[in-house]
Amino acid sequence: MKTQKSLFLLLVILFTVSFSNGQNNKIEKQLDQLLSGQFKPTEPGCEILVAKQGKVIYKKAFGSANLEQNIPLHPDMIFKLASITKQFTAVAILQLVQLGKISLQDSVQKFIPDFPFKGNTITIENLLTHSSGIRDYMQIEYAGINMERWDFSPKQLIDSFKNYPLQFVPGTKYSYSNSGYFLLGYIIEKVSGKRYQKYVQENIITPLGLTHTYFDDNGNIIPGRVNGYGREGNGFRNADYWSPTIAYAAGGLLSNTEDLYKWISGLLSYKILNKEWLDKAFTGYKLKDGYTISYGYGWYIEDKGNVKSIEHAGNMNGFVTNEIYYPKQDVFVAILCNREDAPKDALSKEISEIVLGQPLQAGIRISDSLMNSYIGTYALSLDPKRTIVITKEKDHLIAKVSGQDSFDILFQTTTKFQLQNVRNAAAEFVIENGKVSKFIFDQNGQFEWNKIQ
Repeated sequence: MKTQKSLFLLLVILFTVSFSNGQNNKIEKQLDQLLSGQFKPTEPGCEILVAKQGKVIYKKAFGSANLEQNIPLHPDMIFKLASITKQFTAVAILQLVQLGKISLQDSVQKFIPDFPFKGNTITIENLLTHSSGIRDYMQIEYAGINMERWDFSPKQLIDSFKNYPLQFVPGTKYSYSNSGYFLLGYIIEKVSGKRYQKYVQENIITPLGLTHTYFDDNGNIIPGRVNGYGREGNGFRNADYWSPTIAYAAGGLLSNTEDLYKWISGLLSYKILNKEWLDKAFTGYKLKDGYTISYGYGWYIEDKGNVKSIEHAGNMNGFVTNEIYYPKQDVFVAILCNREDAPKDALSKEISEIVLGQPLQAGIRISDSLMNSYIGTYALSLDPKRTIVITKEKDHLIAKVSGQDSFDILFQTTTKFQLQNVRNAAAEFVIENGKVSKFIFDQNGQFEWNKIQ
């Protein structure tokens, strides 16, 4: 009897392993087909890693690392992470909170005394959650100065944006701001007595064994670093130069997909931050009016019913990146591209759907009369020259964004909708006095689009 039971268990294990291997082989074929069709060997491309239930099931690269030298991309090459860096900065801050050296409710002025109060208290938590109201220094016109080519000390760059008026009262709204994370990097220096880069190296990169993660600092030679490219006509051009001092704590790290998987794995094993603070980082921040935004401390949090994701993307000259973790399914996806025009959102969705085995965006059918009421031209309240034209095609609506692509509209309710293949975004039509007056688009802040036709 004991022998029969052991034999039965062995057969179950063998069947499970065989079934899992079969699934993974199917996923590999589907991903190969998707990605090889997107990225030609003679063009810049992408490095992709997928892990499922603690095991890397896909790790490949497509395209070229250097067009001039005709060097193909390999899966361990190094890319600029851009805003994925914000996760590292957030964890560094939370480590200091965990040690009792700072509090999330401390004001910016406690560490930077000459930072203007502007009549409001701006807290560390406001900086972490993009609820500070501080202008994004990457959105400021600097009187003809091409700031990307200049080297700044952290204090010099902070001085360049600190006197602009707040866009809103801290804690009342969400608006993505690189300035907040730049300030956090400088605060880490003030509290730790070390350069931001040195603190992150000693307290995050080294403890987690991230052997392919670097700061673009002091002209370092970085083995395996790829070139970044932008689209020009039917071809490509080298990406415009950015001084590493501009990105700093908001986007200055370089890494590869393998180290990004080590990063999330190390966090989830609580090696460098305890569970209490990591859970808070993975929770949307509640504004003063009680509304919960889809951003925590350094991560976007998306929750679409059965599929919750914790993620962050990046975008800078020559590079687009994305890193996504699905906690319920224990699935991790990392996408690093060395071309500005890579379809990051669409790729993220399609790769995730293949691995998860289910759609991430699905719409409901609404009546023709309701669809017809949404048709028209909408202008951005902050810049009326920017428009979105909504038209009807067969049984669905399409949104044409001025100067950009067209997107299918997917309805979640009769008024709430998403744009197909666009992540971290949601929208809702507003009906006033029986007529559609506008829609509110929520992506890196809330934006009002008024119906003008």
